[in-house]
Amino acid sequence: MALRLVQLRMADGRRTLSACDGQGAPFEVNGVPTSYELARLALADGVSLPDAALARKGVAVDLGQALEEGRILPPIDHPDPAHLYLTGTGLTHLGSAEGRDKMHKAAADGATTDSLRMFQMGVEGGKPADGRPGAQPEWFYKGDGSCLVPPGAPLLSPDFALDGGEEPEIAGIYLIDGDGVPRRLGFALANEFSDHVTERGNYLWLAHSKLRQAAIGPELLTGPLPDDVQGVSRIVRNGDTLWEKPFVTGELNMAHSIANLEYHHFKYGLFRRPGDIHVHFFGTATLSFSDDVSLIDGDIFEISAAPFSLPLRNPLGRAAPAQTSVLPL
Repeated sequence: MALRLVQLRMADGRRTLSACDGQGAPFEVNGVPTSYELARLALADGVSLPDAALARKGVAVDLGQALEEGRILPPIDHPDPAHLYLTGTGLTHLGSAEGRDKMHKAAADGATTDSLRMFQMGVEGGKPADGRPGAQPEWFYKGDGSCLVPPGAPLLSPDFALDGGEEPEIAGIYLIDGDGVPRRLGFALANEFSDHVTERGNYLWLAHSKLRQAAIGPELLTGPLPDDVQGVSRIVRNGDTLWEKPFVTGELNMAHSIANLEYHHFKYGLFRRPGDIHVHFFGTATLSFSDDVSLIDGDIFEISAAPFSLPLRNPLGRAAPAQTSVLPL
């Protein structure tokens, strides 16, 4: 059974965890305020995450009101944000190479770009049928739990950024168990917020362009991800739709299998440390940047897709300048 888990603050300020199986009203998970704690209880009890939630079914929760009032939190976090990793893979979706190749073509002086070559490697070897590791995808680091933004909160570009743009996609959510085994908790809608102007300047600046905030949620969907996920990415300015485009994800629309992307992330021992949380972004083929859309502070990113019942919305903002001078001690 698939459940949707939502973390929120109640009107009285306390944290709580709600769950919904799609059959009835969302309910409070009694005595368990976070997805992280529920997952650890499920491991201890030897049961699935949905069963752990259903065994603690409490009173009904009005998620619509909580969303309107800005009380929804990311669907996963960690008591110590340094133990939550934000990472991702790119060039994973059929069609995803077109925009990236266009960004990097000038730097390649007309030659075939590294982006296009890596994409082709995924098309040819990203879904091995024999269970062995397939082609290695592009991989990047985004930050830790301090970079995770709740639904409704601004996604802030650093003051030095050249751009702040959306990347509508799906993220996998994982807990590393006591034996160092990654345990997939489920999936969430995600906005893998990036600086595409910086990336376009030189593809070796990809790492710089990805060190940004990101938003996921509102829901954590337990169980498998459907093979074909159809969604819509939208930019809203002053209440009007500035740009809108469908996006597709799920393995039917991907050059890599999710299992292959997971293998190439968790093959590193650093990423199998017991107790850590991983939020891993699976990539996209749809960007407003590719359509030459220029965004301004206050524009709202909106991402929606079945089987998720709630959209992910975040306005664009800009952070104040930070003190970055190094002082001797």
